[in-house]
Amino acid sequence: MWGTRHFLGVRFEVQGYANLPVGKTSAAVLLCNHQSTLETLLLPTLMPHPLAFVFKRELLKVPFFGWSMARMDMIHIDRESRTEAMKHVIEQGCRLLAHGTWVIMFPEGTRMARGTKGTYQTAGTRLAVQAGAPVVPIAVATARCWPKDGFVKPGGVATVSIGPLIESKGRDPKALMREAEAWIEAELRRIDPEAYLSTDLPA
Repeated sequence: MWGTRHFLGVRFEVQGYANLPVGKTSAAVLLCNHQSTLETLLLPTLMPHPLAFVFKRELLKVPFFGWSMARMDMIHIDRESRTEAMKHVIEQGCRLLAHGTWVIMFPEGTRMARGTKGTYQTAGTRLAVQAGAPVVPIAVATARCWPKDGFVKPGGVATVSIGPLIESKGRDPKALMREAEAWIEAELRRIDPEAYLSTDLPA
């Protein structure tokens, strides 16, 4: 992050930090939109708890990066078998949450270009409901200074907005995801309105 600031000219703005749960034993499932590699590097430096990412198993084959991930206590899944992947997420996620590690997931499943939206999957809210952990929605506007594609990083301000806790106990996972999705998408339009000038115009 030091190199990102000093060599690439990326500055960070974090909003809503007070919304995070407090206490060493607090649990949370973080649900974040995904625009670039930057948030995977930045978010662990911002959180008061260790984070466990849920990621596709193929990343373990990436030299150095994947090898490092394999040595960490995180949740890697085989996306070819959705039933087994979901079972693994819940089993490992509940174990990690019980030991004070927060679980972070990107519900869209892949990086999306600035101003676009993917399909929000419910694995994160299913885990939250099963574990009785609150959901923390997070909106990140990182693609304007670290785009999804391309080698050049233009720099600028990367904004992270942390939303209010959403309790999961007794909730339907699909309805819970819709609530988190609505907050994230509305917040993206607030923190990065330029990205939606054309997509939000009436037909």
